[in-house]
Amino acid sequence: MTATEAEVPETLGVETRVVRASTAAGLFAQPLTPMLTVLGVMILAFVAITTARTSDMVAALWAANGLAAAVWLRSGRGFGYDLCFGALMAFGILAGQFLAGNTPVQSAIFTVANTIEIVLAVMLARRFAPTLNLASVAGACRFILCAAVAPAVAGLFAATCLSALRGVPFLETFQTWWFGHALGLAVISPFVLSVDMRAVRAMFNPWRAAETVMLFGLIVGVCTITYWVANMPLGFVMVPLLIVIAARLRVLGVTAALVVISVMSLTSLMMGAGPWHLVIGDRAERAMLLQLTILFGYLPILLVASLLEERDRLSARAKAGQLRAEKASEAKSRLLANVAHEIKSPIGGVIGIGDLWSSGQLGPVTETQKEMAAMLVKTARQVEALSHDLLDVARAESGAVKVEMRPTDIPGILEDIRRTTAMRPEARMLTLKVVCEGDGLVALADSQRLAQVIDNLATNAVKYGAAGGEVTFRARRIYDGVRIEVSDKGPGLSPEKQAQLFEPFNRLGLERSTVEGHGIGLALAKRLVELQGGSIGVDSVTGEGATFWIELPAA
Repeated sequence: MTATEAEVPETLGVETRVVRASTAAGLFAQPLTPMLTVLGVMILAFVAITTARTSDMVAALWAANGLAAAVWLRSGRGFGYDLCFGALMAFGILAGQFLAGNTPVQSAIFTVANTIEIVLAVMLARRFAPTLNLASVAGACRFILCAAVAPAVAGLFAATCLSALRGVPFLETFQTWWFGHALGLAVISPFVLSVDMRAVRAMFNPWRAAETVMLFGLIVGVCTITYWVANMPLGFVMVPLLIVIAARLRVLGVTAALVVISVMSLTSLMMGAGPWHLVIGDRAERAMLLQLTILFGYLPILLVASLLEERDRLSARAKAGQLRAEKASEAKSRLLANVAHEIKSPIGGVIGIGDLWSSGQLGPVTETQKEMAAMLVKTARQVEALSHDLLDVARAESGAVKVEMRPTDIPGILEDIRRTTAMRPEARMLTLKVVCEGDGLVALADSQRLAQVIDNLATNAVKYGAAGGEVTFRARRIYDGVRIEVSDKGPGLSPEKQAQLFEPFNRLGLERSTVEGHGIGLALAKRLVELQGGSIGVDSVTGEGATFWIELPAA
């Protein structure tokens, strides 16, 4: 399982398991995988023993366990499989020990210690990092912690046995084993876990391949100068180069670069080249300095790569979600437009028939029939108004509404709206006033659409805030804009209702009240204000009224 496929959300259920299975089948579930892994473990064990021993019989870099643990984690699980795979890894380590010339007793000790380490690393990873997701900071941190803990137990066992048999310093042996094996698990395992078919296919892109070759050419060149040519410590120059690789090649690139750095720096140490003569102490102390430099100086760059890859994944999800939302919005807008058009024609006929009926042109009518006809026409006009609102919402959301931005005198618009509102029957008992604070209250807006929005706010203030007896229209300057407020002294809105206020068809529980409305006026107002480059909102306290505000750029 690769880091990429492991990020499929768990809520997908069966689909997630199918993706993971197919990933494993792609690279690490082939019949020859265990045998090739045994061969690789044997070779790596032989090379480490013959070339990288720095503390008596313990190597400063042990890559065999990192390879074994990573392939084991990716290839499969189950009691029978785990038993067979573990036995094969133990055989590979034992064969490498014999090939390197260790005695049977020494080979047995090291085989047991390394097998304990591999098994423990696999168990810890399955328990604390089950997705093997190195493409997230949390997943990478968990796996690195597992890689740091597993070698400690094996190191205690190996150091105790070697101290008893050969009299070597216990602490030095344990430190070399722990740091060297942790380095192998923390560098080799993430590299193996990061390799997938997507990364392989990316190499077929000529530009990608050329970029990869160039960056790793730089890594090799800098390592050569730092660890083979220079006579001063220059390891710090690796950090910016690793950050560039993290930015361009992400997790796979960083882990591969860490492998190159580890091999080249350790080879330089074993051959006595470069600046190692400046370090006071024997070869084991110099090896420990090298291990700590890579573990604490370079390995954290892996977290940078994980963070970038996590950001890429979240960005891709956000774009996909935005695309789905846009398609859904377009479909909804088309539906609203179609419904509005389909409603208008029959409703026009109903209004016409109702007018003819109430006027007696269809024959004599009683007073009761006239009243019923008037109610029919009133209801039909409400439906007609709803169809117009639906059409406006559909046009606004589809971008069909065009706004003509020009300097607009806000006090003049507010006064016009006040006069229009005052002529409504439901506003007879209300006090309506306009308050303009300061001069230069000219906004850059579409005067017709702005008047439509303010009229909607005034209508709502009259309908819902009539109990307060007063509605105030206010305009004032703010920073580089103009703020328009429509305030009432009605019952106000709770924070829960304010959060739902601009949702289409949401009347905040007033569906069964005597106050007429369809719940789309504010949604349309919000869209029209946004089309003019402004913002709209509400300030309200329950029992103290509500203030709806619009902020527009000043002309």
